[in-house]
Amino acid sequence: MTELEARLADSADTLDAAIEVRLARPGAPTRGQLRDPSRRVVTTAAVIVLVVGAAVPLVKIVSDRDDSSPGAVGADSSTTTTTSLAPAPPTISSTIAPTTVPAVGEPIDISGPLAFGSSSSDVTTVQQRLSDLGFFVGPVDGEFGNLTQMAVWAFEKLVMQVPRDDATGVVTDEMWQFMQQPMQIQPRRRNTAGESTPNHTEVYLPEQVVVFYQNDQPVLISHMSSGTGGEWKEEVTIDVGEYGNEGGTAPIVRGEIGVSVTPGGVYSFDRMIEGVRQSALGGMWNPAYFNYGIAIHGALNVPLEPASHGCIRVPMKVGELFHQFVAIGDQVFVWDGVKEPEVYGDQLPIFNRIDPDYVAPTTTTAPASTTLTVADTTG
Repeated sequence: MTELEARLADSADTLDAAIEVRLARPGAPTRGQLRDPSRRVVTTAAVIVLVVGAAVPLVKIVSDRDDSSPGAVGADSSTTTTTSLAPAPPTISSTIAPTTVPAVGEPIDISGPLAFGSSSSDVTTVQQRLSDLGFFVGPVDGEFGNLTQMAVWAFEKLVMQVPRDDATGVVTDEMWQFMQQPMQIQPRRRNTAGESTPNHTEVYLPEQVVVFYQNDQPVLISHMSSGTGGEWKEEVTIDVGEYGNEGGTAPIVRGEIGVSVTPGGVYSFDRMIEGVRQSALGGMWNPAYFNYGIAIHGALNVPLEPASHGCIRVPMKVGELFHQFVAIGDQVFVWDGVKEPEVYGDQLPIFNRIDPDYVAPTTTTAPASTTLTVADTTG
């Protein structure tokens, strides 16, 4: 038995042998047909056969595009390419018209790798393409800044299946050739299949990417940073109305010990606040809460790796935008790369505990929640 066969055998309770996905009929199998609904397809071809597994899926792509460029998958309509891919992030396909974001047109080249600090018309072209696909790049202005870099990270991890630690944020000509192909972004849970609320959010912890969907269309795709998994001990400020100070009349300052875990599961947004909030998990900008004190929120520090106390950090500009795409009651699906969200259900977070060794400072007046610094955005 090969290593792949062994890994698939170990995951036999969460997968079926294979599914065939056709662009002409992009509907997904039912859960009865496919026990593991997470699927990964980059739709650059007429027919894609996907072996679904929790480990390393195999994707066979039969290309209908005559494109022999380095980034093309398959050189012509008679070529079949089998590729071993990383653990599956969400399916790339959409069921709502327009079902496909068209190719850029006649494939073009870019002049050298584009990276942070680059400034050119090529950067504008790449920014526009990413934006058309739903990735948040900030202004399409030809300036390769932090937001564009994070959008490239998200594209690498979500679409190209680059392992998180290997994402570069650099657009090579090979990546650009791939990026120009027609492709679709489809959620793992679809409202059209009765699997989610009409609008919902999907959080992919292994890839550190979050996607906001409206009627199964990706309206905002962003790089994110979630819980590190480590324990922390800090002084926290808990604003009135936050978990742990729901009925208070003034902010609470105290020492707490917590574990930076973002649990997998199925949740719903239950509270949304505009502006700065201080909580037991840290500072947040425009938080939308879905699991007690755990929220999606804007932050100044959103590195490539997990860095939060358990919340989903997104860039500040994304934090300013995403509220328009979500509402109270919308579902939030969180994949941890181990089990399907429905296996966990509405999973409780790991609650903080009081630090018995905490010594209050001389001044106990809580800081006003009027400014937000990198140190503040630890949620």
